[in-house]
Amino acid sequence: MAGVSASTAAKAQQTVKQLFGYIEAQGQGDYLGEAVSQVQHSLQCATLAQQAGADNDTIIGALLHDVGRFIPAAEKEASMVAPDGTYVGKASHEVLGERYLRHLGFSEKVCQLVGAHVMAKRYLTAVDAGYYDGLSKSSKMTLKFQGGIFDEQQVKEAQKDPLLQEKLQVRRWDDLAKDPNMVTPSLSDFEQITIESLQRSWC
Repeated sequence: MAGVSASTAAKAQQTVKQLFGYIEAQGQGDYLGEAVSQVQHSLQCATLAQQAGADNDTIIGALLHDVGRFIPAAEKEASMVAPDGTYVGKASHEVLGERYLRHLGFSEKVCQLVGAHVMAKRYLTAVDAGYYDGLSKSSKMTLKFQGGIFDEQQVKEAQKDPLLQEKLQVRRWDDLAKDPNMVTPSLSDFEQITIESLQRSWC
C-alpha cells in the first residue's frame, strides 16, 4: 500500500496476525448448535459479502462480526443461559467486539458493522413479518436475551442511521452463513484486505 511506512505496515501485519490467531484458536468450536463451526460461519459470512460485491470494509465487518466471542476478554463476559440450561452465547459479544476493533484502530464502518448485527436482527424482526420465522432455533433463543423485537420508536430511531442498509445486509449474511456444504476461501485469504483496511484507518 503506497505511502505507508515500513513500521506501520509491520504493526498492521502483526495486529491482524494476532487477531486472526484468536479466531483460528477458538473458532473451530461449535457455533451455538448450528451445523457449522464458528470459524466456518465467519468465513461464510465474509464470502457472501464478497460474492455480493460489497466493499472491503463491509467484507471485513462480515468476517469479524463475531470477534467478541474469540478475544481473551470474552472469557470475562457473562454467559447467556436459557431457562432449560442451554448455553446461548456470551452477553453483548457484539459490543465487546466493536470496542476491541475500535481499540485496534479499525475504521468506524468496520466497528459499527460488527457492533450492529444484533441490533439489525432486532430491527428486521420488527419490520419484516417473515424474518422471525426464518431464524434458526438458536437465533430465536438468543433474541430473547438480546432485548427482543424493536418497538416502533426503536425502528424510527434506527432508520436515521446512514449505515443501516449495510448493517442489515451483514445481518442477512449472518443468517445465511450456516451451510455445512458451502466452500469458502481460507481465513488467510482475507488477511491482506484486513491489513490494508487497518493501515488506511491509521493514516
